Formats: sequence, C-alpha cells, structure tokens
Amino acid sequence: MGRNHIRALANSSEVKVTAIAEPSQATRDTLPRTDARIYSDLDAMLEAGGVDAVLVCVPSDLHLETVKRLVDARLPTLCEKPVGVTAAEAREAAALVAGAGLPFQVGFWRRFVPSLNQLRERIATGKLGQIYAIANFQWDAEPPSAYFRTHSGGIFVDMGVHEFDQTRWLIGQEFGAITSLASGVSAEPWPGDPESAHAMAELSGGSTALISLGRRFPLGDVCKVEIFGTKGADECKFLWPPKADATFFGALRLQAEGFARYVRGGPLEGASANDAAAALEGAERAAAQTVVA
Repeated sequence: MGRNHIRALANSSEVKVTAIAEPSQATRDTLPRTDARIYSDLDAMLEAGGVDAVLVCVPSDLHLETVKRLVDARLPTLCEKPVGVTAAEAREAAALVAGAGLPFQVGFWRRFVPSLNQLRERIATGKLGQIYAIANFQWDAEPPSAYFRTHSGGIFVDMGVHEFDQTRWLIGQEFGAITSLASGVSAEPWPGDPESAHAMAELSGGSTALISLGRRFPLGDVCKVEIFGTKGADECKFLWPPKADATFFGALRLQAEGFARYVRGGPLEGASANDAAAALEGAERAAAQTVVA
C-alpha cells in the first residue's frame, strides 16, 4: 500500500511525500523514484523532522503500536485500514487520538469514490425509497503473500472490513446479528483464512446486508455494491475493469487531499477511528460465526 500511495500522490498539488520510513533494505532499493528522504525506521524519520503529518502503511497488526508512537510525536495521522486487527485495538487508538486532540483519519478509500458518493446521495435523498437490502462484493485477482496473510487478521478483517464500513456509510445503519459461511474449496489452503467467505446480516433499520468475499477472480481486483429499495434498485461497479486502476488511485489521492484539509482545520471528510472500530467489530463477529461448507 505504501507504493500505491506514492503512485497516487505523485501528481497531487495539495500533498507531497517528503519522507519515507522503510526498515527493509531490499524494499528501499526498489522504491519508485521520488525526491523524498528515505529512512531505515520511523524513529529516524521523526527525529529528522520536516513532516506535517504521517501516512501509516505498516502491516495491520502493527497499526496500534505505530499510532502510539505518532501520538507521542504529536503528529496528525492518516492510518491505513483497519487500525489494528481487533475492534479493541481500534477503540484504543480512538481514545489515544481523542485524548491528544490530534487529527486522525482511517484509510477507507471507498468514501472518496465519486460513483459511491453519488449512490449515497441517491439513498439519502430517498430516490430508491426505503432500503430492503445491500449486497457488497469484493473479489481479488489472487491471494496476497504468505507474509501479508499472517499479519492481516483473516479474510473478514483484511477484506471484509471495507464492506462493513461501506454498508454503514452508504445507508446509515448498524449491524445486528451476523451469520457467515466459508467455502471449503481452496487452491492453496491457509489455516484460518479461507479463499472465499460470505456473511449475511440484519441491520438496525430493518434492512439486510450481504458481504461476498473472494481471493481469486479472473478479471482482476473487483468491487461492486447493489442496493434494493421500495422505489428502485441500483448497481455500482465502482472498481471494475477497464477503469479499476484509475478509480483506485484517484480515490487514494482524494483521500489524502481531504486529510490535508482536515489537518489544516477543515472537517473530517473520511472515516474516523470510531468508524474503524465499528467496522472491525462487525468483521470480528463475522469471523467468529463462520462455518466452513
């Protein structure tokens, strides 16, 4: 994700990457060309100074530890989702940044996708009527690396946390009871992390939610959402070939630029640490309820 953010921000007129902390020499040697200063660890970067805010792209199970260090350094932070691998970690981060009075935003980049914002507006203004159901789909081209899977928290925390946040953000309802099912079919079995899983949930406003996740899709990384209401229905293939890359990198840029406005005194445009905790709580419950087919 660090490489993705560097690429997304290369042409931004509002945000500039001035320093990078990367502990791996091999990774430092292969970073995209940039005039940013490169450091071997976070402490060295912070001691050098010269940064206004920090974007955290470390493995998920290191999020809370990194946020604590940045709170100590009094730096505004944009942290990649999901702010830890448990809701408790996200809640601890929320308490820390609130106590410090520091700007803090979570990298749920879908909140900055124009087509999703248009859909959210249609829902909010009643164009689709009362919502019966929301169906979320996220399918990746192929599974991530073994290292990533070891540190990611599993398919619902790694992938599904996006869908839990997306559901809350789009239709303004909270998750109730959740049931989930994982496929017993896997090309490369990984303990505790199925290649495909699905959750069905009750929502606080009487709607239902479906979350469909998979790690192998021939068209590449794709995401879509379907909304069904009393006045109409809508399908939004917001991350889909051939425009998937443009959508993704555009949203990352808009997210960082929105965060910069927040740091300068503007309103929070993205997700908060409390939003992350709510999404993680749903993901945790889905994982705990999972039955393997």
